[in-house]
Amino acid sequence: MAKELPACPVEITLQLIGNRWKVLIMRDLLEGTKRFGELKKSVGSITQKVLTQNLRDMEENGLVIRKVYAEVPPRVDYTLTEVGYSLKSVLDSMIEWGTSYKNKAE
Repeated sequence: MAKELPACPVEITLQLIGNRWKVLIMRDLLEGTKRFGELKKSVGSITQKVLTQNLRDMEENGLVIRKVYAEVPPRVDYTLTEVGYSLKSVLDSMIEWGTSYKNKAE
């Protein structure tokens, strides 16, 4: 995490999780460790390439731990780090707001 961060805290948060895929990946990893294939299924219409790019970026930013097992076929697990898990309250707030908005819109 040697990148220079923006001065604005909101911008920092958006830089780390500011796209649809990262938020959905985090949502699924809040439940616990998942394999690549499980994430691909649970996140939805994400391509393998985009999932890989987002996971690498999240790993580089200290949000996700990638564990590779020396097996055939190879097995890779992804888990939120303590820093990644600390964003739980942000995602919980998004869930609460989205639920409220949906209920008003119906």
